[in-house]
Amino acid sequence: MTVTRFVLASANPDKAREIAEVLEYAGAGLELVPRPEDVPLVEETGDSLEVNARLKATALAAATGLPAIADDTGLEVDALDGAPGVHSARYAGPDANDDENVARLLAELERAGNDDGAARRARFATVAIARWPDGREVAALGEVEGRIAEHTRGAGGFGYDPVFVPDEGDGRTFAEMSPTEKHGLSHRGRAFRTLAQGLQIVMLAEAAGSDPSNGER
Repeated sequence: MTVTRFVLASANPDKAREIAEVLEYAGAGLELVPRPEDVPLVEETGDSLEVNARLKATALAAATGLPAIADDTGLEVDALDGAPGVHSARYAGPDANDDENVARLLAELERAGNDDGAARRARFATVAIARWPDGREVAALGEVEGRIAEHTRGAGGFGYDPVFVPDEGDGRTFAEMSPTEKHGLSHRGRAFRTLAQGLQIVMLAEAAGSDPSNGER
């Protein structure tokens, strides 16, 4: 298979590692280039995950001259009317770390006052986009349903992993799972496996002398 170089837009080392692992497991046949340190961070000003992912991918492709891969992820909690959503990475403030974001989430749920199972219902979504400097694009969506645990559990993962319990699992949080177990169920794993399939189609078509991408998913 033809190997194509893509630059990863994420400046989060945990996220970059997960993306690389999922794409490797999926047999995408890509050479991933780390985000250059001299490329400024992109302001995530969009009102949707798709817009934010596209902003990042477009900026990195323009800055490096390479096709870029970016994603944006949001956690939606029913009792909080869909928050933190697109603000998940900045829920406790623009410079908040993972622990602070999780602490705010649990505090907001406690303030919401309704602690039945339905109130803790939540879902993760990831939009992943591969973007070429000439504007061609492949996009994919991955989602997982679950609930928010009453307290943090597990030492693995990052972000909200210590409090997210996927419905399709065995009652453990993502942070209690091995990377392979998490990738098999997670929103990011699903999004990037779908993206890998789309990229394989594009690369095969390019090798055959045609181009089916045209921004399709």
